Amino acid sequence: MTSSTTASQAEMEAARVPLGWRDQCSSLLIPLNVCRHKTLYMPWKCEDERHGYEK
Repeated sequence: MTSSTTASQAEMEAARVPLGWRDQCSSLLIPLNVCRHKTLYMPWKCEDERHGYEK
């Protein structure tokens, strides 16, 4: 049972989120990591996702 603010175990496993980071913010971390991989970790490319995760 997942809410809109948490990712399911299957989603976290598919996104390879480390066990220590699997918390309520994992639903924000997954899109951030996807953006980082697509843009080769260029810091100015994923600002919206990063600010949402850090908030």
